[in-house]
Amino acid sequence: MQELEGDVAEVLIPEDALAERVAELGAEISADYEDLEITLIAVLKGSVIFLSDLMRHLTIPHRIDFMATSSYGDVTESTGVVKILKDLDSPIMGKHVLIVEDIIDTGHTLSYLLEILEHRQPASLRIVTLLDKRERREVPVFVDYVGFEVPNKFVIGYGLDFNELYRNLPYIGVLKPEIYASVEHPRG
Repeated sequence: MQELEGDVAEVLIPEDALAERVAELGAEISADYEDLEITLIAVLKGSVIFLSDLMRHLTIPHRIDFMATSSYGDVTESTGVVKILKDLDSPIMGKHVLIVEDIIDTGHTLSYLLEILEHRQPASLRIVTLLDKRERREVPVFVDYVGFEVPNKFVIGYGLDFNELYRNLPYIGVLKPEIYASVEHPRG
């Protein structure tokens, strides 16, 4: 891990702040869904660590399911075109659904997912995201629960990656520009 940490320009959100905020989100969600069972839909791969930690703080019955999307392809700048790579395993009709995201930036992926999931007629559909990069928003989306608002920097760690690396960092860091400089369109 030391080798990966050398690629970090700065620690944006330390491990203890992440743990504290995820616990707060778990308590808030549990209070809002008191006496209900919810289905957590994690958007793979980046949200897995957030989902795992968030689940431990929920005091309400919950199930989990997963979706995988692609909007980046081989570049690091969102194309705005979203593909479903893995769909849900179970139907959500009549269920209370909470989408669990690692980061929302342009809003294209989330907007597309909301449209798809709304057609499946859940009882309710809400969103929790660990990170919100509002200054990059191109499509308006309402997010019910936000862990942290982050600046337009290339963030990694706690599930977020660059070229499938850095997910295991226990904090949110900013990747050094020289690491992704050779990529044509780096995401913010």
